[in-house]
Amino acid sequence: MTADNPLSGRLDDDDYPAYTMGRAAEMLGTTPGFLRAIGEAGLITPLRSEGGHRRYSRYQLRIAARAREIVDQGTPVEAACRIVILEDQLEEAQRINAEYRRAEGKPDDATH
Repeated sequence: MTADNPLSGRLDDDDYPAYTMGRAAEMLGTTPGFLRAIGEAGLITPLRSEGGHRRYSRYQLRIAARAREIVDQGTPVEAACRIVILEDQLEEAQRINAEYRRAEGKPDDATH
């Protein structure tokens, strides 16, 4: 493969929907039903292939793996999805806050 091959950029893209539902479920050690359930709960929205099949990105698989950890601890799927969404929102807010602090020349709270 050459560097100008359009596929080369996709291989490093966390958001590229490279995995089928079956492969994603296998990688996570779960069932396609679990992936459908977290999709219905609004945690992830897989893209669809031209044939209508669900396709998942590496980012979505990481999110699904976190939800599975919480479900495996006894939390209902809908609640686990809400927890993961809130964790993701908190992480993003902390990242933005740290960027603002750096731009203002203030120390990052996370280092204290």
